[in-house]
Amino acid sequence: MSPFYLARGASKVLRRITSETSVELKILSEKWQLLLAGIVFQYIHGLAARGVHYLHRPGPILQDVGFMILPELGKERGYISETLFTFIFISFALWTFHPFILQTKRFYTVLIWRRVLAFLCASQFLRIVTFYSTQLPGPNYHCREGSPLARLPPPKNAAEVFLINFPRGVIYGCGDLIFSSHMIFTLVFIITYQKYGSVRFIKGLAWCVAVAQSLLIVASRKHYSVDVVVAWYTVNLVVFFLDKKLAELPDRSAGSASVLPMSVKDKDSKLKEENTRLLNLNSVEAADRRPWTQMNGKHLENGNHLDTETTIA
Repeated sequence: MSPFYLARGASKVLRRITSETSVELKILSEKWQLLLAGIVFQYIHGLAARGVHYLHRPGPILQDVGFMILPELGKERGYISETLFTFIFISFALWTFHPFILQTKRFYTVLIWRRVLAFLCASQFLRIVTFYSTQLPGPNYHCREGSPLARLPPPKNAAEVFLINFPRGVIYGCGDLIFSSHMIFTLVFIITYQKYGSVRFIKGLAWCVAVAQSLLIVASRKHYSVDVVVAWYTVNLVVFFLDKKLAELPDRSAGSASVLPMSVKDKDSKLKEENTRLLNLNSVEAADRRPWTQMNGKHLENGNHLDTETTIA
């Protein structure tokens, strides 16, 4: 391929990115509140997980059917489930930004992330309530008896709690078991693609990946089987009911009306146009109601004499 065609293609992509960025920024300027709330709640969720680690007490690993069936991967192979989760997260994030590059567009990136964050926050809220209700002894290697990370000493100051020791405090957390946070993200992403994605093969493959992720989490002993099972039906129910309450996303591929916010000038212009249309409608209705009078078999309209008599032969 010649440099000319490469430069021409790059120019088209650049114009497409610039145009889409302008559109998304206009939507963001009107609909940023829920996005910001969702991002802040991610920190609150991390803070809650950090707090329950102070309450965690290591103990014997509970009897678990998944542990009996699935062979233990071992501490040195625990990265496998994290690698798969990273692949799922990055793939979904890239897909949500495809309107910036591809010509075919089905949704606005800002709007779909508002929806995703709503699903995540609702599920995470239920998760916080659940793992604070009952603390189970963690099955992960760093949460077992004898590990220095299994119990946290009382915090020396508030900063130690609020900074949550990121990212080490998130990776080596204990006590936040029911239900799996990894499965919350995985299922929300897959359900969202199931509805707004367009490739049928990827939709089927995504559910297979979710099953594989579930098995790897249990085999890595990062969660009990109940943590994964509860996540499967809880997240699906949360998305099912919340999806009915949220406004549906406009389908850009169908040429639906734009949801872009209007400027003050555009709003004033539209308001004037509607007022003018309303005045014209009122004037037409008033003309239709002009008085008609009848005198000696003849109709008079505003002083004009109209002969309506009929002669019978």
